[in-house]
Amino acid sequence: MLSAIFDFIQNTGFYGMTLSTIIMILVACLLVYLAVVKGFEPLLLVPIAFGMLLTNLPMAGLMAKPVMEIKDNLVTTVQPGGLIYYLFQGNHLGIFPPLIFLGVGAMTDFGPLIANPRSLLLGAAAQFGIFMTFAGAILSGLFTAQEAASIGIIGGADGPTAIFLSSKLSPHLLGPIAVAAYSYMALVPIIQPPIMKFLTTKEERAIKMEQLRNVSKKEKIIFPIIVTIVVSLIVPPAATLVGMLMLGNLFRECGVVGRLEDTAKNALINIITIFLGISVGAKATGEEFLRVETLAILGLGIVAFGVGTAAGILLAKLMNKLTNLDINPLIGSAGVSAVPMAARVSQVVGQKENPSNFLLMHAMGPNVSGVIGSAVSAGVLLSLFG
Repeated sequence: MLSAIFDFIQNTGFYGMTLSTIIMILVACLLVYLAVVKGFEPLLLVPIAFGMLLTNLPMAGLMAKPVMEIKDNLVTTVQPGGLIYYLFQGNHLGIFPPLIFLGVGAMTDFGPLIANPRSLLLGAAAQFGIFMTFAGAILSGLFTAQEAASIGIIGGADGPTAIFLSSKLSPHLLGPIAVAAYSYMALVPIIQPPIMKFLTTKEERAIKMEQLRNVSKKEKIIFPIIVTIVVSLIVPPAATLVGMLMLGNLFRECGVVGRLEDTAKNALINIITIFLGISVGAKATGEEFLRVETLAILGLGIVAFGVGTAAGILLAKLMNKLTNLDINPLIGSAGVSAVPMAARVSQVVGQKENPSNFLLMHAMGPNVSGVIGSAVSAGVLLSLFG
């Protein structure tokens, strides 16, 4: 009787609890708190946090690999893997992030970028944070070139792109990188305003910009086709992300595939977000997360974010000096591709200085160009180190 009781206790999760699992469960609960109570990117942090919780439950085996057997040259499954192990294959094989981009494209209006092509430069400038952080990660001596590239892409403020590149170059760092990327995306309203105010004067923040011109339907239809061709020819590895982004946008703009547009921006992206979030969170185990390298990733990630924000603002200031146009430098901070949150931050900070100032549509130009820029940057890094 006693042996049966002891066997039962050994088979419970309590018996397998360690200090690292307890810490990771607490971290998961903290992320749930930030998402639910503080409202920090809940659509992403809730599934990521719960995936983190599930994978760190002892004996649950939700990320367990299948047990295979080879007999008579035939491979058979002796024991199937855990549920989240199979969901994670969508990240491992690079399927989920492009499908997220398909939905993002269907929800994105590239009109502000088409109306003001100069904003493409601001989106490009914000990618400077990626390459500066890549260099910093290399110089730290803690990471290989592939790992540094995966860490640097956090500066693009684009979670799916960070997941896509990490799954290709350094899958063992996918958990910490994804958590850092989405956490900093959620903290955009907190991280960016101090940088914006430090780098601009009160007069610059109050600059009013001219209303953007109307963009024709023909321009909006041609734009995703041209971007796909040009980007894919210059940086072929970026074709997967940019192609799906632009296909989703073509669904939106062509006006003849309403059902496909609706599916891409609603049902499909919601389903993939659940699968992606849970499976990414499940990579954040104690063995992989509780390391010095993880702290370095978190530190380098916020540096990447800050440098990208500053680079966009400084280029906007320079453009304002070199041209006769009135460009509010605040829109440069929206070059990081946290759509549309970064653009909203530009609007909020600008209106505090001038209540009649409406910068949202102007900031959306750099914001959506940042999405393209982060995908191109990922393609460049993948071509160099993949």
